[in-house]
Amino acid sequence: MLHNNKFILNGILAFSIFSLVIAYYIQYILGHKPCNLCLIERIPYISAIILVSLIFIIKKFEKVIAGIVMLFFIFGALISFYHVGIEQGFFSESLVCDLGSANENLSKEDLLKQLESKTVVSCKDVTFRLLGLSLATINTIISILLSGIMLKVIKNYGQNK
Repeated sequence: MLHNNKFILNGILAFSIFSLVIAYYIQYILGHKPCNLCLIERIPYISAIILVSLIFIIKKFEKVIAGIVMLFFIFGALISFYHVGIEQGFFSESLVCDLGSANENLSKEDLLKQLESKTVVSCKDVTFRLLGLSLATINTIISILLSGIMLKVIKNYGQNK
């Protein structure tokens, strides 16, 4: 593996861990409940931790695994961009935003119990901002940057060692 790629992949691994720690801190310590899209936006970071670790452990198929990581970050950028669009009113909320409420036949008493016990966070509600930007906006930018960085890693694998 190229020394430069190892350094970059270690950075991706550390940043992914850091991003998830921040997300869980905001959720559990600061008490900001995430919407369903916020939870989906964590998938690329979890995947990056697993797949980059796999690159270091098996030391094979680095270029393929790096490509998969890049695809996860592209997926993250698209989901985050969609989330920003919902927050700004450009898109309407989809079924993904309402996954928490199953389509069951509930009695009115059961429905009232569910409403009392569970607060559903709408994907259009921004519950936390950093530097005036929603976390979905920040994640869109970061996911685009990480996709580009992973493209660089993939190109590095094609160069002579």
